Amino acid sequence: MKIIVDTGKCVGAGQCVLTEPALFDQGEDDGTIIVLNETPEGELAEKAREAAHVCPSQALSLEG
Repeated sequence: MKIIVDTGKCVGAGQCVLTEPALFDQGEDDGTIIVLNETPEGELAEKAREAAHVCPSQALSLEG
């Protein structure tokens, strides 16, 4: 699986970071998403799915 981010859609709500801080962070300037691990496996892959589901702007998608 690969995490795909559309930073143009990101509103900086931080739901992804709250879901899994090992996978996501936010930029200091504008709060947009920073992916720390683009290819999570196992339990982190499940957390990536959850983060994509709760993202209010649908800025996250998963491939594979």
